[in-house]
Amino acid sequence: MTAYDVIVLAGGAAKRLGGADKPGLRVGGRALLDRVLSACADAAVTVVVGGRRATARPVVWTREVPEGGGPLAALGAGLRLTTAERVLVLSADLPFLGRGTVDALLTAAGEPGREGALCTDPDGRDQPLVAAYRAEPLRRELALIATEHGSLAGLPLRLLTAELDLARIDAGPDASFDCDTWDDIAAARARIREHGAVLDEWITSVKNELGIDLDVDTALLLDLARDAAHGVARPAAPLTTFLVGYAAARASAGAGPDEAAAAVAEAARKATDLALRWEAEAEASGGEAAGAGGSGGGTADGTAGGAGRDAGRDAGREGTGAP
Repeated sequence: MTAYDVIVLAGGAAKRLGGADKPGLRVGGRALLDRVLSACADAAVTVVVGGRRATARPVVWTREVPEGGGPLAALGAGLRLTTAERVLVLSADLPFLGRGTVDALLTAAGEPGREGALCTDPDGRDQPLVAAYRAEPLRRELALIATEHGSLAGLPLRLLTAELDLARIDAGPDASFDCDTWDDIAAARARIREHGAVLDEWITSVKNELGIDLDVDTALLLDLARDAAHGVARPAAPLTTFLVGYAAARASAGAGPDEAAAAVAEAARKATDLALRWEAEAEASGGEAAGAGGSGGGTADGTAGGAGRDAGRDAGREGTGAP
């Protein structure tokens, strides 16, 4: 992918949120701003226009002039700190922005004759703060608008997008979902807990919290946990996956993410094979015990075997407190 810079607009009064610090609000345990930053982690320069705050990765901070001057003023302030040929422009309240959307925007913005690309929402409306622009025409149009109006403060984004040749990207309902109200925040928090999304959301949150840059094969680890729980004992599942991670870390110390992922896969394979061997032995032992009881475990009329089974049932009831 060609190098790009990113400008994240994290200012604004958040009036519909009662003046809350919108970029700092958490969805899935992560600040909205951090969720956006994770989707463009490979940007050469990341400029955040807004008040300083703790972030999951380093960024360059700036403010629009005047503060509260609106999105065009913020975009102009951020653009002065970028040098790449393509600039990704994002708002700080996009909880479901993904790497796929970022790649699609950057690719479309690089098409011959295009001056950028932006997402459209499910109703077909343009989203100029989920977009990628070629830097040269972006600078040109901002300069022309500032000359015509005296400054960029208080001006709407449509003055910019109307003058640029932009591709439109239909990235689905999630990419352009933004959080302007408390209902939006509640909807986002509920959506990440839906059955089809909760696991990936949790793994991503854990990786960000721990600073792990690793593609985790969740299906592989879940299969391992299932086999360990079924073939050994339920507590074996979390303990085994912990040991797999520890072994993989030792085996890939100093290596890159690809080598680390391969080490996880190899450690998981070995542990899975071991769990399956345990399960096979348990099944074999159970079969042997059943055969022994059926062939010689009682008297000629089978009373001893029956008594043994009754005693086993009584012992089980006694152990659980059953009458």
